[in-house]
Amino acid sequence: MREKKPAVQKPAVQKPAIKKTAVKKPAIRKTAVKKPAIGKPAVRGTAAQKPAAKQTAVKRTAADHTSATKADVAKPVVTKKNPNPLVTKRTPDSAALPPLPVVPAGLRIGTHVSSQGGSFAAPPRATEIGATALQLFTKTPNQWKEREIDPTERARFREALCAAGSPVTVSHDSYLINLASPDDTMRARSIASFTTELRRCHALCIDFLVSHPGNYMDDRDAGIARNAASIAIALAAEPGDTILCLETTAGTGTALGATFEELAAIIASLPVALRHRVGVCVDTCHIHSAGYDLVQDFDGVIATFDRVLGLDRLRVWHLNDSKTPFNSHRDRHELIGSGSLGDEPFRRIMCDPRFVHTVRILETPKLDDATATDRLMLNRLLAMI
Repeated sequence: MREKKPAVQKPAVQKPAIKKTAVKKPAIRKTAVKKPAIGKPAVRGTAAQKPAAKQTAVKRTAADHTSATKADVAKPVVTKKNPNPLVTKRTPDSAALPPLPVVPAGLRIGTHVSSQGGSFAAPPRATEIGATALQLFTKTPNQWKEREIDPTERARFREALCAAGSPVTVSHDSYLINLASPDDTMRARSIASFTTELRRCHALCIDFLVSHPGNYMDDRDAGIARNAASIAIALAAEPGDTILCLETTAGTGTALGATFEELAAIIASLPVALRHRVGVCVDTCHIHSAGYDLVQDFDGVIATFDRVLGLDRLRVWHLNDSKTPFNSHRDRHELIGSGSLGDEPFRRIMCDPRFVHTVRILETPKLDDATATDRLMLNRLLAMI
């Protein structure tokens, strides 16, 4: 029995040694798994690689790892950044722009263009898209920091505008301004910023200034009164030819301007001597979201506007489709024909002779290429005439 015991112990000692070797083998397999992730084809097809391929991409084999990865990289560019099939991103292989829009004589239409590099950089960008009107910011819209227009900038802007064929000009004021605020400090700061915006518009000879009515925060009627009083202070301080256009809003929170009646109340609260300097900008996305049904009752909406405000007050259109449904009270712009409004309301706006005196400005998304997208959107609208 003593001789048998060592015989039993020897295999017992050898078995752990075999297990130790087996433990090292998975370590070698882990190194092999990393190689297909780098894209080396030399190790494809091994049994150790298959689990790694499944972990990297579900339903993907090691054999199609490289091609599937390339396909996945391309998908987000199309589905996330570029949802509209009418618009494609320009690449070095296809650098041609869409055709330059040809605008009929007398039609004033364009887009919001960048003023990066200075206000005088905006008119050439309008020329690039064939626009006969442009909208710009005269300062950074999400900062309180103000600036003045010096004689040099004024001269360069007017020269650039003349070279572009003298398109109609529209400015949009700062997003931070709240002329209806119940807070005295906030309202005083807003009046100062709004007054400075008017001064810049007058220095550049801007035709129209679009401004969102404020947020009343406490009481609607009190907010309307404060908004009107603030506008009156600024207009009196900065006389000039620029027409202030109160923009319709989507009705989010306590924002004024979601109804034609609120805009009419603000204008009616102004001193009579200042009312001729104020008009209205109708944003199609905003009024659709606020509950004015441009799709099913276009004529009814226009009739209501005419009754409450008068069509002579309508000076500027902001042409935007909506990402959200009718009466959503949300401000989400979409490309023309790709949202809940569809083409028909825009065809009516482009063809109705009652709007011949108005300026039409696109504020639709720019996607990956502002110039290409703006040209396509303008061509789409012009094709409706």
